[in-house]
Amino acid sequence: MRPNRNRRQSHSSTFTTTPSDLEAYDAALNLPRCNEGNGCFKKVNQRGETGHLPVAKNNKEREESLGWDIEISTDIEAAHSVCQNCHIVLVEAKTPSFLDLEEAEATAARPVIDGGLGATEISNSWGAPEQGVTVAEDNASAFNRPGIVITAAAGDDGYLDWGAEKEEERGFADYPASSPHVVAVGGTHLTLSKSGWESETVWNGYGATGGGCSSLAAPTWQSAESDWPTVGCGTGSASKRAVADVSADGDPYTGLAVYDSTAECEYEEGGKILEGPWCTIGGTSLASPIIASVFALAGGAHGVDYPAKTLYENELKLPGSLHDVVSGSNGECTKPFDSEEGPLLGTSGCELSEEDAQCSDTTICLAGPGYDGPSGVGTPNGIASFKPSGEEVKQKAEEKRLAEEQLHEEERQREEKKKQEEEEEQAKNQGGGSGGSGSGGSSTTSGSSTTSGVSSASSTSGTSGSSSSGTSAAASGAPAIKLSAFALTPSALFALNRARPKISSVHFAFTLSAAARVRATLAKLVRVRGHNRWEPIPGTLTFAGVKGRNRRSLASHRALTPGRYRLTLSPEHGTARTLTIQVGQFG
Repeated sequence: MRPNRNRRQSHSSTFTTTPSDLEAYDAALNLPRCNEGNGCFKKVNQRGETGHLPVAKNNKEREESLGWDIEISTDIEAAHSVCQNCHIVLVEAKTPSFLDLEEAEATAARPVIDGGLGATEISNSWGAPEQGVTVAEDNASAFNRPGIVITAAAGDDGYLDWGAEKEEERGFADYPASSPHVVAVGGTHLTLSKSGWESETVWNGYGATGGGCSSLAAPTWQSAESDWPTVGCGTGSASKRAVADVSADGDPYTGLAVYDSTAECEYEEGGKILEGPWCTIGGTSLASPIIASVFALAGGAHGVDYPAKTLYENELKLPGSLHDVVSGSNGECTKPFDSEEGPLLGTSGCELSEEDAQCSDTTICLAGPGYDGPSGVGTPNGIASFKPSGEEVKQKAEEKRLAEEQLHEEERQREEKKKQEEEEEQAKNQGGGSGGSGSGGSSTTSGSSTTSGVSSASSTSGTSGSSSSGTSAAASGAPAIKLSAFALTPSALFALNRARPKISSVHFAFTLSAAARVRATLAKLVRVRGHNRWEPIPGTLTFAGVKGRNRRSLASHRALTPGRYRLTLSPEHGTARTLTIQVGQFG
């Protein structure tokens, strides 16, 4: 087959015959059938609707849709080849504009209960020069979806897009691959033998894998790499995000056989050169769905906020779980690539020293042992490196359990409050009917007890009498509740080091000497008329703490602006404890 390099276009066309193409592909390769009838495949528009799919309005759009067709076929068939039991949803954007593509992304990531698709892994085979993207815009984007695997193609035009057709597009890493929220995927030149994997080098020849230093800050789990100073993207607080995180086959000369009924590619069959629907496709547009599918085989993000972080941790913890790509460069080469038959077919026509001159011999464009820009931490060797450590999974599972408990507790409190209000209203009506003031006064006392909160809510009957009884017990010498070992969890420490984290990322742990109601409040230090004061943040949380170790998190999804905050836990019949928190940016 003559290789084809995927161009990064939007997933948008109504002229694609994706369902029938996928069935033909499965039949030819003897793969499990994946179609709309058995629920394996679904196609929707950027709002998640199965109807009202994008329609090309003129001949130009029809011509452009042909490129989208082969892009779509590659994504879907690559994903199904790697993860044959995965359910695949194609989200078609109306246009290749960033606005429409981001709406499609948001629809895929949003939970089903909120009208989204609830995707656990999302592959993006498109990108554009990063220029102008700010930290605030990136954090507010649809790619900021903690706990969801979002892969993004690093690009097909080499280091800092030196091979881009338009001069104004050169000199940048591609976005969204450069976002710290996604898993950036580079491409390799893959060599196979009869026994399987043989070797991989950086893809550079007919196209080249993208990459470079972003203008966005490097996440701590990337800049913590032992060889980070050699990458060339700054150090310490000046570290910039490096692309890529991981890589997979991307060279069109070692690419994937793809079936697309709208394509006209040359391929060999029965010793004859034919022209038709079978194409050999490459590009990081191929690598991105491969990596997303490997994450799916490994069980997804496992609740980890930044799935790319898992890869960096396992690079050290699980030697051999990744193929370390140690040779090649995606730096600029203006010489023709090798187009002759043989082991070098499709590879760069430049010497390595010519290619890596663009990045001054730093590993942002030069492969080497460990992390490097073109290949990231390496390529998959099984799925072990895509699974977080048992301890982190356990922590996330515990946080999820506590969050569910919190939701149940809040529901119980709402039901109890509703019941108390009904009882108070009934008592008020009875008092008014008899003309007596005593019952009315009793009702007011009960209401006062309810608004003071925790004692009334924790009583067995919910009456003011039970509250008084509880207060008397404490006053008569019952031991006070002790709250100790109050601290933020490791995941909170990381999350709060970002710009504008959500209030819900404030996870904390503490120990209680006995079961008790606990109130959590958050305040920000502000300066008013030359004086500092703590200004409460809306969203006080009250919950039932258990004896021993507890873990909780605040519930609001509002964002925290950079600054100093005070988290206070107040146990019923105990002494309040506080923590001072500094909310900052990636560092």
